[in-house]
Amino acid sequence: MNILLYFETQKSLRSQNLGGIEILNLDLYKKIKQVNSNTFLTNNLSHKIKKIKWDVVISSNDAKIFDRIETKKKILWLHNLLQLEKAFRKKQLVPIMRNKITAVFNSNYLKKNTNILYNFDNKIVIPNFLTSHFQNLKLNLHRNPYFVWSVQRTKGLEEIVDIWIKQINPVNSKAKFFIFGLNNSKIGIYNLQKLKKYNIFFMGRVNRQTLRKFYLSSMGMICLGYDETFCLNAIESMACGLPIITFGYTALSEISSKQNSFKALDFDDVSQKILLINNMNSKSRNRLIKNCVQFSKKYYLNNFINIWFKTIGINNYIY
Repeated sequence: MNILLYFETQKSLRSQNLGGIEILNLDLYKKIKQVNSNTFLTNNLSHKIKKIKWDVVISSNDAKIFDRIETKKKILWLHNLLQLEKAFRKKQLVPIMRNKITAVFNSNYLKKNTNILYNFDNKIVIPNFLTSHFQNLKLNLHRNPYFVWSVQRTKGLEEIVDIWIKQINPVNSKAKFFIFGLNNSKIGIYNLQKLKKYNIFFMGRVNRQTLRKFYLSSMGMICLGYDETFCLNAIESMACGLPIITFGYTALSEISSKQNSFKALDFDDVSQKILLINNMNSKSRNRLIKNCVQFSKKYYLNNFINIWFKTIGINNYIY
């Protein structure tokens, strides 16, 4: 069986700074290739790739490939919301409408909020999974008073910075807030030198090994839940024993619970949740860390690979 996994990126597939979608594709590719040797991963539709008659093509967020390549089965792996206007503007709408496509959604939230006008042949929910960087980690119970933000969206960040300056730093000068994932164009409104006085640090975009190191030594992640169709960062933080502080919006409602998260009612309540986590005794903190790690194990790829095999059509193998 000839199987192709495709995603758009300008990065080399050997890059140490691949994003979430790229790494998910890479890990899924490796797992499928273990049972089907004619499995390939590409971000470049070369002439050679186009000449092959594929049995299955799995494309992340891009339906245009199904008009450019011959394949028996077409799987569109959706990671983001695809509004009709956006689909039309990005020339995705026509390929979706004229091809028989199986849509794989990474959350029930994404499936529910995808327009019913898309005439997908089949709709399946397969959650995103923890990549190899965040599986079977050595449990670290010693934590520093660090809190992290690692989603690339900035909605709500200005308010969090404000409460950190006014409510967190005055009562705990040792607490630090590390902000990852934002490029220079998104942090131009902030006076970085001034914010360092309040222990707020913009760390830029880093690889997952660096994120993992911070997660393993921190106390909490702030992940409010705006516009999240899954939030892989939240599951990765839990794998490191890091609970999330969230409003529980969008897909965050599917992965947050009393065992691994603190649901805030508003921004002032976010401040209270930060202080609550910071002031926990060792027994409570250790229990929280272990609960987060245990919950994250639900999202190991091995728990979903048989659904992927069935969707692809690999029916003679049970992992």
